[in-house]
Amino acid sequence: MASVEKVLLAAPRGYCAGVDRAVETVERALRKFGASIYVRKQIVHNLHVVRALEAKGALFVDELDEVPTGATVILSAHGVAPEVYEQGRARGLRVIDATCPLVTKVHNEAKKFAGDAYHVVLIGHEGHEEVVGTMGEAPASITLIGSPDEVDRLSLPSDDRVAYLSQTTLSVDETAGVIERLRERFPSIRGPVREDICYATQNRQTAVKVLAEQADVVLVIGSNNSSNSNRLREVAAARGARAYLVDDETEIDEAWLEDARVVGITSGASAPEWLVERVIGFFRARGVDDVEEVRVVEEDVRFALPPEVG
Repeated sequence: MASVEKVLLAAPRGYCAGVDRAVETVERALRKFGASIYVRKQIVHNLHVVRALEAKGALFVDELDEVPTGATVILSAHGVAPEVYEQGRARGLRVIDATCPLVTKVHNEAKKFAGDAYHVVLIGHEGHEEVVGTMGEAPASITLIGSPDEVDRLSLPSDDRVAYLSQTTLSVDETAGVIERLRERFPSIRGPVREDICYATQNRQTAVKVLAEQADVVLVIGSNNSSNSNRLREVAAARGARAYLVDDETEIDEAWLEDARVVGITSGASAPEWLVERVIGFFRARGVDDVEEVRVVEEDVRFALPPEVG
């Protein structure tokens, strides 16, 4: 630990506009409607954020059948299948949709392609909530894949009626490889007008690449179930840094820092800045005074809140 001389902070890092919107939606709903605000699934994939909202009174559930009839429920930033909305209406719930608008874009693309008789190849991670929600828009017309090798195993009825979409939080570089293979296999394949990987995912991956080239060790602050945080760790490792994912400073193993002169810090799109400050404090308490921000991209994206709380 004594070898660490400098800490570099990636910028941009942390909350994206969709996460900020989702968390603010819960906080405003608590202020506006009072107690008994339910949230389906984790509002964003960060344990600390969920615990902080629970402390303010939010009640997290896995499914809508756990919500009392007529109560208020907020849907997470990751999006849901149409059947979830139908269940909410059937049970008389006040449903507030905190789905990230960039995820909603992918849902709309899936519906349009399926409606135009295309078979959609969705690039994503099986079981991730965003993927489950997107596939729910047209389950008979969507096939999920996660790697270039899976492209070769696809058996689709017509090469000229194939389209692709992707989960918004994937690795930009790895997804590009899958899309390239899809275009080789299906020359007439259609895609979204603008790629689906969100601006924040791309920006944070760009920043961590720069960071990894200057740091011996990169710490990514984020929870294990956060897709974009896991991708940041992978991107940093691919650039040659020793990279680790931590929820907070208590998970840092000082053995990781042996022979490290420069440590880079970034945070996933669902990790609040106060967690970054806690990790910086970990290093300051050990005598590291040189903390420098490495700004790669400027961000100024904002999303309007749902009308129920706006």
